Parts: sequence; C-alpha cells; structure tokens
Amino acid sequence: MITSLLVANRGEIACRVFRTCRELGIRTVAVHSDADRDALHTRTADTAVRLPGASPAETYLRGDLIVKAALAAGADAVHPGYGFLSENADFARAVLDAGLVWVGPSPEAIDAMASKTRAKELMAAAGVPLLAPLDPDAVTEDDLPVLVKASAGGGGRGMRVVRERAALRDELRAASVEALSAFGDGSVFVEPYVERGRHVEVQVLADTHGTVWACGTRDCSLQRRHQKVVEEAPAPGLAPGVEQRLFDAATAAARAISYTGAGTVEFLVRGDRLHFLEMNTRLQVEHPVTEAVFGIDLVALQLRVAEGAALEGGPPRPTGHAVEARLYAEDPARDWAPQTGVLHRLSVPGVRLDTGYADGDEIGVHYDAMLAKAVAHAPTRAEALRKLAGALERAEVHGPVTNRDLLVRSLRHEEFTSARMDTGFYGRHLSGLTAPAPDPYAPLAAALADAQGRSRFGGWRNVPSGPQSKRYRTDADGTEHEVHYRHTRDGLAAEGVRVVRAAAGQVVLEVDGLRRTFEVHRYGDRVHVNATALTALPRFPEPEADHAPGSLLAPMPGTVVRVADGLAAGVSVRAGDPLIWLEAMKMEHRISAPATGTLTALHAVPGRQVDVGTLLAVVEHEEAPEPV
Repeated sequence: MITSLLVANRGEIACRVFRTCRELGIRTVAVHSDADRDALHTRTADTAVRLPGASPAETYLRGDLIVKAALAAGADAVHPGYGFLSENADFARAVLDAGLVWVGPSPEAIDAMASKTRAKELMAAAGVPLLAPLDPDAVTEDDLPVLVKASAGGGGRGMRVVRERAALRDELRAASVEALSAFGDGSVFVEPYVERGRHVEVQVLADTHGTVWACGTRDCSLQRRHQKVVEEAPAPGLAPGVEQRLFDAATAAARAISYTGAGTVEFLVRGDRLHFLEMNTRLQVEHPVTEAVFGIDLVALQLRVAEGAALEGGPPRPTGHAVEARLYAEDPARDWAPQTGVLHRLSVPGVRLDTGYADGDEIGVHYDAMLAKAVAHAPTRAEALRKLAGALERAEVHGPVTNRDLLVRSLRHEEFTSARMDTGFYGRHLSGLTAPAPDPYAPLAAALADAQGRSRFGGWRNVPSGPQSKRYRTDADGTEHEVHYRHTRDGLAAEGVRVVRAAAGQVVLEVDGLRRTFEVHRYGDRVHVNATALTALPRFPEPEADHAPGSLLAPMPGTVVRVADGLAAGVSVRAGDPLIWLEAMKMEHRISAPATGTLTALHAVPGRQVDVGTLLAVVEHEEAPEPV
C-alpha cells in the first residue's frame, strides 16, 4: 500500500493528485523550483522539497534530484503528472531502481511509445491504422501540407504545419529547438497533415493482470498552436461504427506494448477514416471529462493499479456529457501572447475547477500559461455547453488578460454547438471570436464606484457640485473613454442613465428602462467591471517613451532563444521576415519585420531575459519608389 506519494510536477496537476491522495489518506510530497516556492502546490502538500533554480532544465526535468527528494521526504511512490518527465523511461527506471513505486506504465512501455516514429512502426505491426512518416529530404510540393512533430513529448510543443516547401528547413530547425527546450530531446519527424480532421482520443486503463478498459472517447479538436483548448466526452457526431473501431484500435495499441495504468491513444478522424497519431503514456490534461462521464477517479485508479489491484469487470456505464475549457493567461487577439502578473481573483461558479493558482498568486514566465480547467457535466451535450459557457461568462478572473471571452464565444459558436468543428476551427474563426465587445457602461460604472469609494460622506451634498470626469482605457481594444458624472443632493447622477445605487464594489444603473448590476473590483489602476477589464488613466496623459519608427518591442516577458541567421545591423529585411524568437511560458514566439527596409539596430541576444516593451531591434522603413 502506498502511504506517501511525491508528485514530480507542479501547478494544477500536482494539486489534482494531492486532492485524491488526501481522500485516500496518503501523505503528499511536493517538489518546487525557486520560482514556485510559494506556489499553491507547494503550499498544499504535507512536505515540500526545493529544487534549486527556476528553469525546467534545472528543476522539474532533473530526475536525479527528484528521486533524491522522494527518498529524503520518506515517500514510497512517485506520480509524474503530465509533461516534464511523465513520459521519460529513464526517470521511471530511476524511480524503480530506488525502491519506489512508479505510478505509471513500465519503462519498456514508455520506451515503446516515447519515439513517435518507433511507435508508428509498432502500431503498424499491431494492425492499427496510421499516417506513415515522410522523409524530410524527399518531401515534394504534392506532399504539402505536412506536419513537423517532436519525436518526444507532447502538448503541441515542437509542432509546425508547413505549407511551402521552402519553409520546411527552417520549421524543422525551429521545432527541434523548441522540442529540445521542452523535453531535452530535439529529434523531430514529418508526416502528412490532414486538413479539417478531428482530434479524437480514447482513454485506456490497464492493470497488471491483463485487463484493458477503453473508457470512452474524447474530442479535442479545438486547438491553438496544436495545444488543446476545449475537450469533451464522448466525442460527438462520429460516423457509424467509428467509435467501436477506435476502441478496438486503442485496446490493440495498449496490448501491443503490455501497457499498465492510465494512458491515452490519440487519433485523427475524418469521416469514417481514422489514423493513429500517438499514445500518451500518462494521465491527460483533459482526464476530468472522462471522470465526469464515467463517475470514476482516474488518479485513484492509477494508484490502485500501481499497488497491484485488479480492474474488476468492465468500466462503469457512461452517463451524460462533459466539456472542459482550459483557461489560459494569454491574449488570443495578439497571436496568443502569454500574460504575466498577479492573479487577483479566480472564481468560476457552478462547475468543477482544477487549478494550480489561488487569489493573489503571481503568474510568472517560466511555465505553461494555463490557469485552470473548468469542467461541466450535464445529461446532454447542449446542456453541458450551456452550463460551462454560462459559468465562464459569470466568472471572476481578475488580473492579466485571459482567453475567457474566447472560450465563451467558442462554446456558443454554431459550428461547435452543431459538432461540425475540426482542428482548423480557430484558423477560420479567430478574428470573429476575438473581436472586442466591451460593455459600453463599464467605464461609467467604474467611475461611479470609485467616486463613491473615495467619498468620505457618501453621495449626499448640500449644494450640487459641478461635473466630474474620469478617464479609462478598455483593455480589450485600447479605446479610451472619458466619463462624466455629478454629485447631487440625491446622490450620484450621470446623463442618459438613472443611478439606482452606487457603492465602492457595486453599481446599479437603469438604462432604457432596464436595470443592470455591475460588480466593480479595483486593483491599483486596473478595474474589472463584470467581464470588462479597464485601466484607469491619469487626468493628464503622461508622455510615452520615445521609440524610433520601426522599433521592435518585446510583446511579452521571456527569453531570446535565437535570431535569424546572419541578422546584424545593416542587413536588409522584408516585411514579415522572422527575425527574433522569444520563449515564454514554454512556447516559442516569432517576432517578424514590421516593414521592408534595413535593420539599423539589434539588441536581442540569445539568452537575454526581456520584459514587455524591451527594445529588440529597429528596422528603418524603405520608401517605395515613386511610380514613373
């Protein structure tokens, strides 16, 4: 029996595993980097062990340090979570060699699926349908588009869609650099890219006695940068017979490598055709939707299988539908740029919320941008979508910009609600899903709440005052607003509306006969009014920093990982040319030339840490010649 468990991970998944451990009476051990010394998973564990450093390579990817931590803390088992070392066979061996229980499949099974190229060979031998890899040097125009993928790891890192043969070499290199940073293995391969395919996966669970369960399907087609955003179970609208074929193929895959524990077999589905993508030899981020539909605790089952227990009978009967949305600290309208800062408030009412953050925690630059997973379960798919969209719409997410509005609109989009989505959903609809729609009365509500909160004597005045004004900028679109109001004998007043009630935290307005309530929360100069985020502006605008035209500024905090070959002052560049690559929150972000011209200054140096607004380079615009 496992009595003390170390989770070789951080954030949301560590907190998730700890929750089950507490229910089972198992003591918990956390490991943490210096950046995570005050993180939620560190605070909630019974014991925490420091891993010196901040980067993953120094900390959560150091299997030797994690094994030492487990032994020092008296743990008798290790759960790898997902990401980091969760699919590293050498780490699994090191855990077992130390006399600890490994909560996962055997190192041999991990090895079999660790290289996606080797995995495809094994699956072909087992009769599982798949897409054959391509020789990068032999790719022709007729083969396009193709997908470059990292051989190790997952989570969309080290993946690139290539539509032009001339771009393949650069994309192979970029994918390799990203894969090496994320997984310690820079090997990549190329396979055909199936347009408008659906990403459908099967949850498998196997014990050490020969039983393999196929616990339903999940659809994970809504993705950005090949990372999942919305997942649901079961996968809706599959062609007749496809679900059973998926179950058969997933079970065959698990049996082919003598798999034990929880795992996921992923497929690309188009119509009645399915192709094996990969097998994740670990717990998936989206496992809660399967738990909701089957009424099981996959982490508890992982632990029981690791203890040698048998899976009795078959999986429980599924009921209803579940959908999960990943809440990220990122700006979808700005190329999914990750965001950092203090998360002042996180509350999503009425649904399951798995998170690694609490109110007041800092969102840093070192790790993934996911804040939480919100999960809704209901008797039907339509009800589950409505429930989750409504919960996210009412959620309080105060702090950096997030993808919350995008999630709400995605869940209500006709293509998604009718189950006609595919992996190109955001490529087709992103502009519409991110169009700013701030509440036009939010600035007035913010001003009235601020005026009431600052007033020492409430709203009453013996003599009516002159008009007051305040300025705000809407974070969604950068629009500046100047709002006006008055202090009267009857309280605060504004033109065009009736102020029913105004307090520091809540304002009630009557607009065209409709009464509306605004919850107002202020954190320094940031103001959240319901779902609209504002920045309070000074009465007199401050002078902005003077940057030369053509300046390339860092759009996010991160690390310069590389610059384009041969890039130096005096080099000519074309508009759109990739010049600089930043790594932030485990993703690589490309900075391109804003115009055709000459690079007059280059301040970006590989390895340099930069903040938002740091000057990276300057491109002097080249004037087009006058027409003759």
